[in-house]
Amino acid sequence: MSKVIDLAKLATPKTPWQGVGESIEPNDRYDAAAIQRVAGLNWEVACEPLYLAGQSDPISQARAVIRQDTKTLLGVVGPHWTPLQNSQLFDWFQPWLDTKMAQLETVGSLKGGARVWCLASANMGEEDVVGGDIVRQYILLSNGHDGGLAVRAGFTPIRVICQNTLVQAHRSADSKLIRLRHGKDVVANLGLIRDVMEVAKAEFHATIEQYRTLARKSINQDDLRKYIKTVFGFDGDKKETTRSANITDDVVRLSVQGKGSQIDGVQGTMWGAYNAVNEYLNYYRGHNPDTRLDSLWFGQSAKMNDSALTIALQMAG
Repeated sequence: MSKVIDLAKLATPKTPWQGVGESIEPNDRYDAAAIQRVAGLNWEVACEPLYLAGQSDPISQARAVIRQDTKTLLGVVGPHWTPLQNSQLFDWFQPWLDTKMAQLETVGSLKGGARVWCLASANMGEEDVVGGDIVRQYILLSNGHDGGLAVRAGFTPIRVICQNTLVQAHRSADSKLIRLRHGKDVVANLGLIRDVMEVAKAEFHATIEQYRTLARKSINQDDLRKYIKTVFGFDGDKKETTRSANITDDVVRLSVQGKGSQIDGVQGTMWGAYNAVNEYLNYYRGHNPDTRLDSLWFGQSAKMNDSALTIALQMAG
C-alpha cells in the first residue's frame, strides 16, 4: 500500500536532496581537492583478480573492483574496464572553479561508494519561469565504480524554491548528459566535454521558454488526474488500485500545497502539474534518500521525470 503524504509535516531539506551528500561551505567551493577530503572521498579503487572456489587460476573475463580504504567489493567488471579515480573526477572540475565559471555546492556517494557525484552551480545567471519562480543551471558529474554506470557530465536545471532536479526540456544532442565508457581514454575524453558543453549553455534559455509555455497553459482537475495517471502508467488500469489511487491523490495535493505551488502563476497550470509530479519523484518515490536520488538521476525515476515533461509539453502544445 502506498503511504499517503502528510503535507503538514513537509519540511525544507538541509541540502537539496534530504541530506544525501555533503554541502560545501562558501569559502571552499573553488578548491576541488579540499572538497574531496571534506566529503570523505579521498580514496581509490583497484581492479583485482576473481577466482572460483577451489580454483588457482583467475577468471579471465571478469575482475573485482575493490575500494582500497575499506577493501569493500563495489562491483564486477570486464577485462578492459578502466577505473576513473575520485581525484580525477574532481580534477576535471578544477578549471571551471579556477575561472569562476562554476562553484561546487554538493558532493556525495551512493551504495557505499559504488557511485560518486559532484554538483556545481554554473555561473551563467538564472531565469524566472514566472515571477519569483527561479530555475538555475547546474553541472552534474557522476561516475560509477560498480561497472554499471558510465561517466556522465552535463547540465541539469534545478528549481530554486524547492531544489528539485528538473529535466532539460530543449533536447539538442549537446544538451543531454554525456556518457563515457570506462576505456583507456576516459580521462582525456572528459576534457573534450568542456568544449561540447559550451554549446549547451544556449540550451538553458530555450529550456526556460518551454517551461514558460507550461506556465501559460491552464489545467483543470480532471485533466490533472489524467496527466498524473498517464505519467505513472495508471491510465490503462481497468480497476484503480489502492496504491495508484494514493499516488494520484498525493500528487494532486502537491499541486496545491507543494513547494512553490503558492507562487502566482504556478497552481492550476501545466507547469504546476509537472512540478507536482517532479516533487513526488524528488522526495517521496523510493525507500530512502539514497535509493530515491539514485533512481532520480540514474534509474526509473529519471525516465518518469523525462516522460512527465514530455507529456506536459504535449498537453500544452
